[in-house]
Amino acid sequence: MKRRTLLATALLGTAAAPALAGTARAAAPGPSVTRAGTTTLDSRAIFFVSYDGLVNNNSFQKNALLTHKGYQYAAWYTADRNAVVGRRALGASTWSTVKAGHTLRYDDSHNVISMGVSKTDGRLHLHMDSHSDGFTYVKSVAGLMNNPAGLTWTASRFGAPRSTLDGLALTSQFTYPQFVSTPEGRLQLSYRAGVSGNGRNALAEYDGTSWTALGEWSASTGTYTSEHGSSTVRNMYLHGIDYDRDGRLHSFFTWREQNNAVMCNSGGLTNHDTGYVYSDDRGRTWRNDAGTVVGATGTSNTVAVTDGGLVVDALNPDHSLMNQESQATDSAGRPHAIISYVPGRFGQCTTNYVADRTANGRAFHVRKTATGTWRKTEIPLALNSSQRTRLILDKYDNAYAILPYGRIAAASAASGHTDWTTLFDGAGLDAFGEVLVDETRIAQDGVLSVLYQVRSSGTTPSALRVIDFGLPA
Repeated sequence: MKRRTLLATALLGTAAAPALAGTARAAAPGPSVTRAGTTTLDSRAIFFVSYDGLVNNNSFQKNALLTHKGYQYAAWYTADRNAVVGRRALGASTWSTVKAGHTLRYDDSHNVISMGVSKTDGRLHLHMDSHSDGFTYVKSVAGLMNNPAGLTWTASRFGAPRSTLDGLALTSQFTYPQFVSTPEGRLQLSYRAGVSGNGRNALAEYDGTSWTALGEWSASTGTYTSEHGSSTVRNMYLHGIDYDRDGRLHSFFTWREQNNAVMCNSGGLTNHDTGYVYSDDRGRTWRNDAGTVVGATGTSNTVAVTDGGLVVDALNPDHSLMNQESQATDSAGRPHAIISYVPGRFGQCTTNYVADRTANGRAFHVRKTATGTWRKTEIPLALNSSQRTRLILDKYDNAYAILPYGRIAAASAASGHTDWTTLFDGAGLDAFGEVLVDETRIAQDGVLSVLYQVRSSGTTPSALRVIDFGLPA
């Protein structure tokens, strides 16, 4: 009955809008990538593997690479552990770099550098070097991002490193900085307070003059019970936090339980379920998919594992579901995400999440359809890696998954994102594994920029590069 109803609706829509005589509307193009060139940020960037990843290329960096007013910016650590910031005019082959005045403290891949732009005053903000402890914060002079061609790129454009946000301390257990710009041009900072398995997501906001702590919005308490056992403490891992063009703030997530008793085997991951929440008031209150308020930032009513209507794709903790993967929103404001795990056809109990994900892990595209239902499609390409996949949408809403090693698969909007195929196999990159993308550039000039680091071993430095691909015009 539902299928017949949808078909009837489609036919009625066609009859109601006939094409004008002698005219034809061109179909939107499907996905494609055209290799446009590669630039080297650093021929000897720091290299060490920690938590299966690299400090210069980790999924929760938002952003390690960004574009603003015709210039692209990148931040990384050099072989001598210096934090540097580079920029180039779009299309240029060389980068200008300056030191940010800070050196990496530990060989910990969580201690990434994330960048953000406050459009109200034209500053570049850097947040770096934190994993459940203190952090370092640097911001540029006002107006630097508004007139890149007219202002020289020198260290004097940046303030001194600080251990607070201009005096705002936030938390002594800080991890996962992610900057996001509000529609009004304010800058928000998303972060986790606490530790893995016992942490809360929180927000701070910069209005062009000062920072304000908005507070925590997810809970670490409540009881979760699997078929194996129970856990009473956890943290919410975000797949992202992003505004759509209409000002709605979206966030997919997965829960990580503290107690290994919820798993079939202690060698797996306690991550379970893909959840989704959104906010229509700049992160002050949070709603589930049905529109019910499930949390208020800075209050005791935070989003908890026991709240109803959060899960959009259920999965127990036995399949090594990965945290902090990727999300995007399409032109209609509908949310999309990439998740990955070991499907049940390969067994119902992972015993070593790195080995099992490398051997049998698959990525899936989860999205909300025009009818308001959720749909999931497996991307038919083996991960061959324990690491994460990035997601972007082009201006025609075609979806692109940038997989480990820089491989690119895509699906067309016209197919309902079901016709996934490989567009680029990563040949010649020799990328370590996980790669990052410039989420901000695509809308500005239709180019997909992918940041990757060349594979190395031990602590031997290797090249950090950006490869550009043209998307459908």
